[in-house]
Amino acid sequence: MLSSLHISNYALIASLDLDLKHGFSVITGETGAGKSIILGALGLLQGNRADTKAIKTGEKKCIVEGTFETEGLGVRGLLEKEDIDCDDATITIRREISASGKSRTFINDSLATLNLLREVSQHLIDIHSQHQNLLLGRETFIIDTLDCIAAAPEILHDYRTAYQEWHESESKLRRMREQAAKAQQEQDFIAFQLEELERLQLKEGERQQLEEELQILAHAEEVRQALCSAGNLLGNDDDSLPARLSQAREALESIADFLPAAQEMAERIESARIEINDIAREAGHEADGIEADPARLAYVEERLSNIYSMLKKHHVETDTELIAKQTSMRKQLNLIENADALIARQEETARNARKRLAAAATTLTEKRKQAAAVIEQELKDRLQHLGMPNGQFRFEFTRRQTPDTTGTDAVRFLFSANKAVAPQDIAQTASGGEIARVMLVLKAIIAQQKEMPTIIFDEIDTGVSGTMAERMGQVMQQISTHAQVICITHLPQIAALGNNHYKVYKEEGDDGTASHIIPLDEPQRVEEIAHMLSGENLTPEALANAQTLLHGGKRQ
Repeated sequence: MLSSLHISNYALIASLDLDLKHGFSVITGETGAGKSIILGALGLLQGNRADTKAIKTGEKKCIVEGTFETEGLGVRGLLEKEDIDCDDATITIRREISASGKSRTFINDSLATLNLLREVSQHLIDIHSQHQNLLLGRETFIIDTLDCIAAAPEILHDYRTAYQEWHESESKLRRMREQAAKAQQEQDFIAFQLEELERLQLKEGERQQLEEELQILAHAEEVRQALCSAGNLLGNDDDSLPARLSQAREALESIADFLPAAQEMAERIESARIEINDIAREAGHEADGIEADPARLAYVEERLSNIYSMLKKHHVETDTELIAKQTSMRKQLNLIENADALIARQEETARNARKRLAAAATTLTEKRKQAAAVIEQELKDRLQHLGMPNGQFRFEFTRRQTPDTTGTDAVRFLFSANKAVAPQDIAQTASGGEIARVMLVLKAIIAQQKEMPTIIFDEIDTGVSGTMAERMGQVMQQISTHAQVICITHLPQIAALGNNHYKVYKEEGDDGTASHIIPLDEPQRVEEIAHMLSGENLTPEALANAQTLLHGGKRQ
């Protein structure tokens, strides 16, 4: 339940702190006093869109904060998934809206997303306004109501699992068919390209090797001369560098007994002499292998030209990418050749998935029809007390050709207020007052089945009065045995039935108009209800009637 509400700088509310109680609470006040403002603030705690226009004039930000008792409501798991600390007793939700347009959401002082807030708030609070009465004409609401009364979440879960498997298998089959059709059209072209690449017989790293070889072949004489020159300069004749290095080494070794460092230098010179000899031999060997070969040069140039052409044609830059293209094309052709067999297997998978889906849908439909029979009888029985003794109610089931996440049921809610008139779509035939009463009874039925700690009715009594208003109030009293019920009302008959009574009023001050809400004690309630009966001028008769209504309400 909603145990406390804090609002600051929201619309006409500068600061409001309200402690709320269990049972049936009513909120009254003159039109324009600020009841809708409180509803708007509560809507923010449900995750509704934030509007900077709601910030009180002259202020930088507004805050709406609610504390909810959550024991047994299953919100702890939702919060723990998002690493938000919580216990099973209470949670606090806060929305902050700044004048810059930035909105922040906190759950237990941890930043949270609006999506998480919306998911959590579904377990905490249900605000029923006149606008919600339109839901009776919406199939999704009707189906959700049936599922709630059916109370078989495992059946719905099984259906949705089967639907997901079927949907994925059908999507995969569709993609495979599309790909096969497209590939079939491209088969000849792919085969031609693959043949070109296979003729090329490109090997990993071949291009780099050929480019290096091309440089040598194109400058063969220049390279050979340079290698020979280097070899000669490093040769082994008496005047060569290695010979002089040997002499230098011997000179240093001769003084090693007097200067120990000379031995190390001699060893380093010997290492250099050996390395130079190796280089001289290698240069000679390389020079022997270099010779002008016009035929080989022509081959390398042609081979590289073919490789460059293929790289450009396939829009790649490396040998590796071109070889990967070849592998991919080979796989494409294999898939095309085996497409019929693969598609046949996937068709069988999709058929089996559809059979499982059909079975799950049938079970779900049966449960919904059982729930529909219960709701039809409950509506008939309860609405007799609300001035609809001849009401007829029926859920009409037809089967959709294409399943969706809700099932294969197309459902309409049919209604007639008279025995002689066949039931028709309730959204097209029922009056506003009739729809309000039907929705109220539906909420009562749902409240018995579903754990919903707080239900707020916003002027659900519009279009009714007198005895009928009192009976609607009694229904809300009954709902309050299962949930905290808060009703915003203009009718004294309903206001008198509340266990708790709050009054919204406006006050003019130095800073402008401000809305306030206060709890009423019994004398204040009598006066407020009397005003609702007679208007601004209180009369003894109105006060007496208020007393009667109030005491009668307490006896319910």
